Amino acid sequence: MPSAVLRGVTLDCADPKALSRFYAELTGMQVSFSVDEFVALTGGPGWDLGFQRVDGYRAPQWPGQDVPQQFHLDFRVEDVDEAEVLALGLGAVRPDHQPGGDRWRVLLDPAGHPFCLSA
Repeated sequence: MPSAVLRGVTLDCADPKALSRFYAELTGMQVSFSVDEFVALTGGPGWDLGFQRVDGYRAPQWPGQDVPQQFHLDFRVEDVDEAEVLALGLGAVRPDHQPGGDRWRVLLDPAGHPFCLSA
């Protein structure tokens, strides 16, 4: 039996409520906890996705490393093109640098965190 099981991942951001709305729409996860400084989403994957307010938040500068990404989220989707259209409509941005070719798509969430969509 493992000694630790992943419970959740928390992203730093300037506006937890706005960023949680983006990911709730993208993933179908639901708000399980919300205060001004922190919002948690829960749902199908069995772990929480949290968003915490950080004063002076600086968005990652991917693919550059002036402000490193520190990590990124990967999402499995049925149709990459369809998921990309949804994400872009919710406020994501598609950077020019796409290292995955046709295998996966890199997008930036509204707070600048990179995330990947793959089939």
